Amino acid sequence: MSEIYCGDAAEVLRTLPPESVNMCVTSPPYYGLRDYGESGQIGIEKTPAEYIARLVVVFEEVRSVLSKDGTLWVNIGDSYAGSGKGPMSMAVAGNGKNKELYQKDSRIYDVPKTWDKIKPKDLIGIPWMLAFALRERGWYLRSDIIWHKRNCLPESVTDRPVKSYEHIFLLSKSPHYYYDYKAIMEPLKQVSIERYKRGRGERNKYAAQQGISRKRENFADFPQEGKRKRDVWEVSTNTYRMDEHFAMYPEKLIEPCILAGSAQGGVVLDPFFGSGTTGAVAKRLGRDFIGIDISERFIEKAKARIAQVTCGG
Repeated sequence: MSEIYCGDAAEVLRTLPPESVNMCVTSPPYYGLRDYGESGQIGIEKTPAEYIARLVVVFEEVRSVLSKDGTLWVNIGDSYAGSGKGPMSMAVAGNGKNKELYQKDSRIYDVPKTWDKIKPKDLIGIPWMLAFALRERGWYLRSDIIWHKRNCLPESVTDRPVKSYEHIFLLSKSPHYYYDYKAIMEPLKQVSIERYKRGRGERNKYAAQQGISRKRENFADFPQEGKRKRDVWEVSTNTYRMDEHFAMYPEKLIEPCILAGSAQGGVVLDPFFGSGTTGAVAKRLGRDFIGIDISERFIEKAKARIAQVTCGG
């Protein structure tokens, strides 16, 4: 059932059957960061508003193909207005890979660096612009998950903290939706167990002293299966590398999204398929997937990557 399509995300989505996928997890191209050399690509619009408008169109089509109880998980980072140190210098730092994306004829240089009401050096607020735009179109904005990058890239900034996180927004098509919280429960720490035991004992002792009749609580009442997952996820940045594509979220980051958002045998959608991370994780977790990307060369490399993944392994 898994399929990968090459083309504009919105146009391909219009060809898919309504309510045919269980969930969507994706990371759109970030605004003003790189030129992939594809006609019609998203991310090099003249204004942040135009960029958000194009994403809204894509996610409207995503909502059409989502099941009624489906969810959308969007990983998206922010951008700064021009400050004299553009994203290009950061992207080619280190060993100089991907320099071809930032040659003099790159369209990234045509993207303005400041806009009306956005001053030089301002943090634009791209993630929240998208989240609020989707909410206005009827999506339910359910959670802002913080991806804390343990090994974030160093920055030479001296007038603000180094950026070490990105957003993952959880949105739903309906007020009631599929979310398997048990599938992503986290193990309890021993210190939490001991604290719970002490707390139960003190409460029972106090009740007895006050002559209060109450059912005695013991460790059997403790939720020993684990704790429910919080909304700050500490995950290291990617260890997988693909030539020409370095803006990839790590597999560990989207595993909880897929586990919580779909059942075994479900269908996972990614309209910005890129390096194929979503497909690789979906296959490994026993789900089917639908991937869409505008780049034929990315798709071929993603296919080769996914072919090496063991289903359910």
